[in-house]
Amino acid sequence: ENNYYCIIDEINRGNLSKIFGELMKLIESDKREQENVILPYSKEMFMVPSNVYIIGTMNTADRSLSMVDYALRRRFAFYQVSPAFNKPEFKKYLIEKNKLKENQVYDICLKFNKLNSLIKDDLGNGFEIGHSYFVDSIDASDYKKSYDLIIKYEIIPLLDEYWFDDENKLNEYKELL
Repeated sequence: ENNYYCIIDEINRGNLSKIFGELMKLIESDKREQENVILPYSKEMFMVPSNVYIIGTMNTADRSLSMVDYALRRRFAFYQVSPAFNKPEFKKYLIEKNKLKENQVYDICLKFNKLNSLIKDDLGNGFEIGHSYFVDSIDASDYKKSYDLIIKYEIIPLLDEYWFDDENKLNEYKELL
């Protein structure tokens, strides 16, 4: 009677045929509760009920990963999570939960909206920097230090990876921060 969820982080990093095996066929919506397989060791019949949901996350900016194959695309719906620097809910969260001042939130959002606009124009929207770097990671009691640490150890290494072959663009984008 309950819904159950299986969350697979960065699903596109794995060998999907080895991960899912026979399950790959059974997770299709029209096969659930309709088709069974015999499990190789126990020899028991197995099927996927309709109240089991598989959620796979993907980092589309990782260049070392190939595109998700069509077999997987047929079996999953895709939902893109975009950076929330423009969303009032994100700004409210930083003010209420992280105890940041409005001008600090405005500064973060302004910088990252500008940076993401440039990244999107240059590399595409799959490479934009997400808002999660600032959720529960920034210390309001020492905002400057906290912000600088996020930039130095999380954002700049990412930008270095994106523009390892274009130092001028890299430096231009670092200046925005």
